[in-house]
Amino acid sequence: MSGNITDFKLIWDKVLEEIKEEIGEISFDIWFPMVKFIGYKNNKVYVNVPNNLTKEWIELKYSDLIENKFRSLTGQNITLVLSTENIIAKENRSSNLNPKYTFDSFVVGNSNRFAHAACYAVGEAPAKAYNPLFIYGGVGLGKTHLMHAIGHHILSKYPGMSVMYVSSEQFTNELIMSIKDDNTSGFRQKYRNIDVLLIDDIQFLAGKERTQEEFFHTFNSLYEANKQLVISSDRPPRSIPTLEDRLRSRFEWGLITDIQPPDLETRIAILRKKAQNENLEIPYDVLDYIANYIDSNIRELEGALIRLIAYATLNNKPININTAAEALKDILPAPRPKRITIENIQKIVAEYYGIPMAELLSKKRNKQLAYPRQIAMYLCRKLTDASYPQIGEQFGGRDHTTVLHAYEKVEKDIINDQELKKVINELCKKIDPNYMP
Repeated sequence: MSGNITDFKLIWDKVLEEIKEEIGEISFDIWFPMVKFIGYKNNKVYVNVPNNLTKEWIELKYSDLIENKFRSLTGQNITLVLSTENIIAKENRSSNLNPKYTFDSFVVGNSNRFAHAACYAVGEAPAKAYNPLFIYGGVGLGKTHLMHAIGHHILSKYPGMSVMYVSSEQFTNELIMSIKDDNTSGFRQKYRNIDVLLIDDIQFLAGKERTQEEFFHTFNSLYEANKQLVISSDRPPRSIPTLEDRLRSRFEWGLITDIQPPDLETRIAILRKKAQNENLEIPYDVLDYIANYIDSNIRELEGALIRLIAYATLNNKPININTAAEALKDILPAPRPKRITIENIQKIVAEYYGIPMAELLSKKRNKQLAYPRQIAMYLCRKLTDASYPQIGEQFGGRDHTTVLHAYEKVEKDIINDQELKKVINELCKKIDPNYMP
């Protein structure tokens, strides 16, 4: 960093004082507490912000104001540059790696544990663990993240190695340009003289004969030189249509691993990690709410969280379930109604009264069992379409008149017993979260 950084830090502090006076303490405390001056270079003031939401809002609402303050204090035309990174640096151009995609920022769960372990092993020992490594899975499940993480780990552990990440689309476009410019030798030099090639979305090479031909020779050149290849796709090699057999067989030489959609616990962990990365505290029940509705795509999951944060901030609302429902009503799928079954009701009633299911369904008639059994029968009739005979059959083969008697008794008791009414409403809510008394 060149320039009078110390002077500009003092000027930055003065600018913040004036900004606070102009926009008010409340707005200032929302957007500026975590904003930090990084440095000055070539008439640009570099500032670190805690997350993308803050970055976008300051750019939209306050960047002109900040630049004008600098101009009035220094007499120079200053450009404000906001960054969520801790240093002024662009992505590593030699490798095309995204600095955010590391093993530390990847959330491991049952759906991706094996893929993560395989990728980490490659990062530890490139060209010695699994070569090639082929990762497949649906859109937005973390394949690209893992590929970048491999690259970062290798560069950290083996600084002298050259790593190249490229999408198959970029590979194709560069090949086309090299042919157009009569410079295929330069293209080959670039891709065949590296230690690690990470190529994403290989399925897009399908049907492109010239690109497949070039990649075939690139693969051979690197593999024979004992260089690491990592390949990703949305499907396994044998399921990629119009992929040449010679490429398909090579992709199957090493290890093939898949990533599945994350389970609920992993989805919650992903949201929590995202919130931590944005320096935000989000209540667990809100994370659980989002994770229960979005169950297939990590990008959509994280996008929903960012949308909620923006909505709550801009509307000055607390982040809770109600705010989440308002903010995400247009993107969350409609609630999936839960099918209420007799067995489910029996389990909930047995659990509520602390009695084993077998006892609830038994022929025993002592009061500790008989009344909970009658309540369960009542709820089965009230909350399902099952007939009295069907309910009786599920309660140890009892006669339909027994179920009818239980229903009428509990119905009558509710009228005179407010405590029982509360219990029934509580059980109904446990059985059907959408139940309204």
